[in-house]
Amino acid sequence: MNIRKHLLPAAILVATAAGAATLAPHPAAARVHVDVYANVAPPPLREEAIPAPRRGYVWIPGYWGWSNHRHRWHRGHWERARHGHRWAPARWEREGDRWRYHEGRWEGGHR
Repeated sequence: MNIRKHLLPAAILVATAAGAATLAPHPAAARVHVDVYANVAPPPLREEAIPAPRRGYVWIPGYWGWSNHRHRWHRGHWERARHGHRWAPARWEREGDRWRYHEGRWEGGHR
């Protein structure tokens, strides 16, 4: 029995799958927007010690997110600055008897 006869289809399948994976869009390129509502107001923002400025970076402040039916704190962090953009921090906004979460995002620049 010729082993190459059986390995060739498998090799073609693996090569095709690998090629398709490299052509897939980068995960960061896909943007998904999900509206998040909560019936419970977020706690007050936590005080965070902001580290010394870093050239070429912007401090993204901590915020209360929503996970598993409760508010969850996300610590602040540094992110590479984007020329011509400014960071709009995450925020909660009251809408009637519930709260709506607005994700932090970069604003400005060319569209």
